[in-house]
This record gives sequence, structure tokens and C-alpha cells, in this order.
Amino acid sequence: MRAGGWGRGVDPGAEGDPEAPLQAIVTNLDASDYLGRLAIGRVEQGTLRAGGQIGLARADGSVLRRKLVSLLGFSGLGRVEVDERSAGDLFVVAGFPEVEIGDTITDPEDPRPLPRLEVDEPVLRMTFGVNTSPMAGMSGNLLTSRQIRARLEREVLGNVSIKIADTSSPDMIEVAGRGELQLAVLIESMRREGFELQVSRPEVIVREVDGVKSEPRERAIVDVPDEYVGTVTQAVAARRGLVEDMRPGERGRTIVSSLGPARGLIGFRSELMTSTRGTALVNQQHEGWMPWAGDMAGRNGGAMVADRSGSATGFALDNLQNRGELFIEPGDPVYEGMVIGENSRPDVMTANPAKAKQLTNIRAAGSDDAVKLKPARRLSLETAIEWIEDDELVEVTPEAIRVRKRHLSEPERRRHSKG
Repeated sequence: MRAGGWGRGVDPGAEGDPEAPLQAIVTNLDASDYLGRLAIGRVEQGTLRAGGQIGLARADGSVLRRKLVSLLGFSGLGRVEVDERSAGDLFVVAGFPEVEIGDTITDPEDPRPLPRLEVDEPVLRMTFGVNTSPMAGMSGNLLTSRQIRARLEREVLGNVSIKIADTSSPDMIEVAGRGELQLAVLIESMRREGFELQVSRPEVIVREVDGVKSEPRERAIVDVPDEYVGTVTQAVAARRGLVEDMRPGERGRTIVSSLGPARGLIGFRSELMTSTRGTALVNQQHEGWMPWAGDMAGRNGGAMVADRSGSATGFALDNLQNRGELFIEPGDPVYEGMVIGENSRPDVMTANPAKAKQLTNIRAAGSDDAVKLKPARRLSLETAIEWIEDDELVEVTPEAIRVRKRHLSEPERRRHSKG
């Protein structure tokens, strides 16, 4: 082992020649407020020297030539500036904003690209936009489209699986990722940083393959206790998936492998967590493309929508709880167009959750019994994203997660449904 050992980020089994032409593979990306995009990887052959000329061999065959201004190495969990990195060393390089995972840092006079690493491409996309609800700005301090765009651009610098694109509206940005869980983690991070935004329902990215409309295919590998194997297979079948393999796992557990359309896995993880009491382990991986699998069943009930602003009352919710499942409790603020629950029927129901009991001097036997409300179903960020339909949005703030209609007033919703 060379001097420095593991403290220099050295592989003790490295067999590369430090005197050979430079070959260093980029295996990860990071971002710095001062240095921009950072390329992280391992030197396979040769020596990487600060201040020297290097080339970046890209996927299209081009080689970008730059002077290596900043070269970092690893010391424990931290990074330190170094003069050189030799074969077997781990490195961090700045100065290539175009770098992607799989690129090769090489000798510009004798470029020798290494075999590329393949990164799974995004399969889902959704829109991030400025919060336009009547409660906008009440809890967050980062509200504008410029601030949201700047945050997403910083995310893209170090997260190779996130892609952003413009939309027809300057207040909306399209964000694509590997799955609804990854996108939910990004939204939750922004929420905790003080952002307010509204996001749409995830949709799969569709492309033409040999002239056929195709959608991403995903493999789901589920590790569950034996008693829940039937639950998993039923959930997979309902989402147009096919169980390909079942084998024993650890004692008392079974590993179920299935293949199906990526949009069938939207909400799959949450469903299994509920039905298996949190005992399921789920892993997903991209498996190419498949012909469009057709329509897929959505939620069973329609939305229960507030028709005015105010504070929810126990009297009004007591009358509504028999019509469906509520998402709010007495005292919660509501506004026109906000979704307050799920109707037991598939149609949209408009209701007044702020209705107060009439105060009179007349009393009837049993009419003044205490209101008994069922516990409200509080939607988490992930479950809210999975629950909404195309005409609904999730309002995300540091203090609350609400579901709303895209068009808040009922006349506006009717006009857009006809057009």
C-alpha cells in the first residue's frame, strides 16, 4: 500500500500504473456553492495533477479540454486540497459544469475513454409551481418562481437522476425523477427549507419505440413475511404487473419479484406499508420500455370540496362524515376549492365545512348530544401526491400539506371541464 493508505482514499487492491496515460472514471456528482458541479470518482491509470491540462471524454465522443484548477482528495469523512491523485486514489474535481456520471477524465493529448457507467433515466415527471392558494405566504418565506427555480437548479448540479424543463407557464417547472418517492423527498427537503409550492400528480414519461407508444417498465422486488405474500400478489395484479419469481428469504419471509408498468407502482409502496403493517421491504429498478398497458384504475371515491373560506366546525363535519372520509378536523382553516375529504361516491361533492349550528332557545330531546367525529385521515406528502387526480394539486408549505382543485371556484371548474 502506498503511503497514506485509506486516509488518502486509496484502494489497497489497485493495480493501475501511475505512469500510464491518465484514465479517471466519474462515478458520482456533488455540488458546491463556491465551485459549482463537482465530479467524484477514482483514478484507474496515470496521475491527476492540480494545475495540469486534462480532458473530459463525454458520451457523444467529444473531449473538453480544461486546466485543472481545483483538485480535492478525501481525508476521513472530509475533503482536502491535494496536489495529485494517482492510480487507485479517489478524487474530487471542479471546473467541468458539463460533467456527467460515466465520463472519463483523461490525457487531452492521448484520450482513452473508459467504458461508460449507465445511469437509470427518469421515468416520472410532475410540475412544481408557485403556491396560488388563498393561504399562500402564511408560513413560508421562499415563494417566488425565481427562488423555486434556483433551488431546483442547485439540486440538478449534484443529483444526476433529477431533470428539469420549462413549461408553457413561467410559474411552473417540470421536474422528472426516478420515482414518486425520490420526488417526494425533494419536495419535503424544500418544504423544510421554507419553500411554499404546489405540485401536480406524477405522470410517466412516454416515448415512441419502433413506432409503438411505450411506457417505462419497472421491476419491483418485495421482501415480506410469508403471511402477506397473497396481499403482494393481489396488489401487483391490480396494477397490471406480473409476478415472475417467488423464493424464500430470511426465516419466515418471502421475496417476490414482479415486472410491470412504472405508473402501476405509483402508490404501491404506501399500499404495501399499510397492508403489511410496515413489514414489507420494496426495491424498484428500471427494466427498459414496454408497450402502453392501457388504462389503470384510480382511486374509488371523488373529492369532497369546500365551497367557501372559513374555519371547519364540528357541527358541519358531523354531517359530512357520513358522506365520506374527512381530511380535516374542527378548527382547521379551509378555503374555496380546497379538498376536505374523499367522497364515498365517485363524483365530486361540494360542501360547507364551516357551517355553524343555529343558536335558538328551542331545544329537542337528543339534539344537543355531543358531536362524535371519527379521526381525520391526515395525508402525508407521499400519500397526497399519490391520491390526487389530474385536476388537483398538492399545496406544500412548511406547516401544512393540503389538497386543492386546480381551479378553485365551482363555475371555473365547470367551464374548464366543458372546454
